[in-house]
Amino acid sequence: MQLDAFSRYYRRQAGRFDDIHALWGVGIPDRNAIDAAVQQVQAASGLACALRRVRNALMLRLMECDVLHEAPLTQVCHGIGCMAESAIAAALEHAEAELRERHGVPRAGDGSAAQLMVAGMGKLGGDELNVSSDIDLVFVFDQDGHTDGAHPLSNFDYFAQVVRRVVPLLSDLTADGFVFRVDTRLRPNGDSGPPVVSLAMLEEYFQVQGREWERFAWLKSRVVSAQDAAQTQQAALDAVVEPFVWRRYLDFAMLEALRGVHRQIRQEAARRASARPERANDLKLGRGGIREIEFIVQLLQVVRGGRMPQIRDRNTLRSLERLAEAGLLQPEQAQRLAQSYEFLRRLEHRIQYLDDAQTHCLPAEDGDLERIAQACRMLQASTRPVCSLLRELDAVREYVAGEFDALLHSSQPRCVGCRKPADSIEALQHLLTAAGIEGGQSAGRLRALAQSARYAALSDVGRTRMLRVIERGIGIASQQAQPDLVLARLVDVLEAICRRETYLAFFAEQAQALARLVGLLGASSWAADYVKRNPMVVDELIVPALERFSAPACRDECERQRARALQRGSWDAGEGLDVLRRAFHAELFRILVRDLGGRLHVEQVADELSELADAVIDRALAWAWDDLPRRHREQPAFAVVAYGKLGGKELGYGADLDVVFLYDDEAPEAPERYGALARKLVWWLTAATPAGGLFDIDTRLRPNGNAGLLVTSLDAFEEYQLGRGGNTAWTWEHQALTRARFCAGDARLGARFEAIRAQVLGTPRDGAALRAEVAAMRRRVAEGHPNRGVLFDLKHDPGGMVDVEFAVQALVLEHACAFPQLVANVGNIALLRLAEQLGLLPTRVGRLAAVAYRRLRRLQHAERLRGAEQAALVEPARVARERAAVQALTHAVFGRDESAPRAARL
Repeated sequence: MQLDAFSRYYRRQAGRFDDIHALWGVGIPDRNAIDAAVQQVQAASGLACALRRVRNALMLRLMECDVLHEAPLTQVCHGIGCMAESAIAAALEHAEAELRERHGVPRAGDGSAAQLMVAGMGKLGGDELNVSSDIDLVFVFDQDGHTDGAHPLSNFDYFAQVVRRVVPLLSDLTADGFVFRVDTRLRPNGDSGPPVVSLAMLEEYFQVQGREWERFAWLKSRVVSAQDAAQTQQAALDAVVEPFVWRRYLDFAMLEALRGVHRQIRQEAARRASARPERANDLKLGRGGIREIEFIVQLLQVVRGGRMPQIRDRNTLRSLERLAEAGLLQPEQAQRLAQSYEFLRRLEHRIQYLDDAQTHCLPAEDGDLERIAQACRMLQASTRPVCSLLRELDAVREYVAGEFDALLHSSQPRCVGCRKPADSIEALQHLLTAAGIEGGQSAGRLRALAQSARYAALSDVGRTRMLRVIERGIGIASQQAQPDLVLARLVDVLEAICRRETYLAFFAEQAQALARLVGLLGASSWAADYVKRNPMVVDELIVPALERFSAPACRDECERQRARALQRGSWDAGEGLDVLRRAFHAELFRILVRDLGGRLHVEQVADELSELADAVIDRALAWAWDDLPRRHREQPAFAVVAYGKLGGKELGYGADLDVVFLYDDEAPEAPERYGALARKLVWWLTAATPAGGLFDIDTRLRPNGNAGLLVTSLDAFEEYQLGRGGNTAWTWEHQALTRARFCAGDARLGARFEAIRAQVLGTPRDGAALRAEVAAMRRRVAEGHPNRGVLFDLKHDPGGMVDVEFAVQALVLEHACAFPQLVANVGNIALLRLAEQLGLLPTRVGRLAAVAYRRLRRLQHAERLRGAEQAALVEPARVARERAAVQALTHAVFGRDESAPRAARL
């Protein structure tokens, strides 16, 4: 088509800028070409004229490339964005040159030059500017101080004068037109705020007054001023903006804020359409328009971007790709939204090309509509171009509106009647009776909540959310086996986590997550206490935890987070501690959910918890080594050996870790370096941070216990275990070694440790003396855990789990010299069966003891989940068969005289 027939603007301007076009090659000019054109025209006509002429020349070139040659949308947007950045940089340089002559250079307190950075907001920040768009700018300077000239000014006054010169240079209408309309209302306090703010002022504003909708605005902020300092300035701005925009938790409070913003936009669009019917067809603000696609992207980013840095991006099309890669949008969903966005943006550009007008509405004139349809290449033979355009536009809008409504309102429960929502604790008390919840625990808990300082400290919105969540919780709990107990636990949890009101917003928005939480609380009091201690894990309730734990995937995700933090320049030990803790608690909670959901048996739970601990220790060791101030080699010759429950892969929830640290390094400084590494590793694993804790660490199983060094050379460990010197291991230490394994560090050392372990366990021993020593140690353990009650202690009482463990250890130490397959750390159940197969136990004794041990472990696991903090106690009759099987094992291994710990109750 002919551009002069399509666009009145093109018709007016064609041929006026051939001198500028001659400076550019074919296609859309880049930033350097635009800068060069501005400088050349400025030399003859001054900056104001040069900027306007180059901008108008670029508009003609964009029209040619876009309409005639179908240039990609990204190239068109980048072209006009380059013009904006070039104009801003030139205007800044011009204004500062004028002011420096009189006032000098603005200086910080240390004498360094202070800098003004211009933050491009909205589409300029996202590099997706409209061809006839205004530009949203916020002016920020980095440091307070004064200028050093003959007439000094404060840095604030100096940069305020710069802004007052820059804005007219860009936006004043002259005989040559304008460059860009400039909007500075997104600055702190809007029109009533100062024209420029310092970084410190901006940070304080965010902390004290920043509103939720401003987080959407600042999400796209990007430094668009000087090219040479852009990276440094962007890092300085990001350090202030990112904590405001991105929260470390899933931020569902933004859903409500976005609904409010969207409601205002729709109301404003309706008001404009009512006042001016010709503006009713708004591609940007209308239903299913450009803004709703942007809202879909920005909502997913703001809600989840604090925990998922990989989805952060200022550009809408790139963000859609990232959201699909992260699994937050289906690939076909993201692709269709991208296609819809491109269609709407191309159509918007063609509307603006008509008169270079900042409009987003389809024209009311039939002739204009016809020309736009032809420019969109709607040339199907069977229909008029306008009909094809409107048909496609309707389809795009319907799709976008449907996706937007589904996202923004999917978590809202359907109306179940016209009952007024509960607006007080008293109203909730009445609902308990209506729901048939009796027993008094939940009613008493609600009365206590009404007097709670935490409840009183909530904002009005927070209290409304709390009441809403409890009201829904009453309905869900009423379907549980113990509704009164479950609801009381729910109120406990909500009160514990309500200091961060976004958790209340989360459950108010996510009905399915609330239902899953109530289900967990009904199944386990330990789970309730865990959520109270670690509220960030509730994010995991959005999607059911179905997949088994993967240690490689966990390590890889931790490394990806570290790499992103390093790239942002925010990595330090504190960040590393939080990365590990967030990963650990997210994975532990998923294991817990699968466990309580019946998807895992107790051995699988122990396997996954042990693998999780291994993965965390592995990354903590690597990062602790990197964090050491002095290192004498690239990788440490250091190994972590797991003992006890972790060593035997029988770890439970909340268990402490028994570990020993070994090294194999001849360097003179090695003992000192590895001692420092071990201490730092213990700190990495035990320190409490806002992201929670990890483990309690016990290192007393190292050679010589607390009297020994924290780290031991591999040679010294070997000599100690094999008794080659005066300092030798006790039998109980060899018992502990039966459940030891390499779990993290240098694999070469791990292999050597395993060889030493096999050699120690395979050493011939006097069977009678060994059995006597093991039985004596069993009695000492029993003396330390007396049980004077009538219930049976699943772990320590005669016939309990410790009896099985001591019997297996005695079998391994006595017979591994003849049967080396007993050395394998395959767990007590497998070793019992193997011992029977080898003829070391009477027929069926090993198998029945294995069955009994599994049953006792499952009962212990269930009691712990029900809240048993110390001993897991049950009625003796429940485990009579298991006790008999274990006692038969004890008799077979030790003989009748040594079969029972004498200090324990029979």
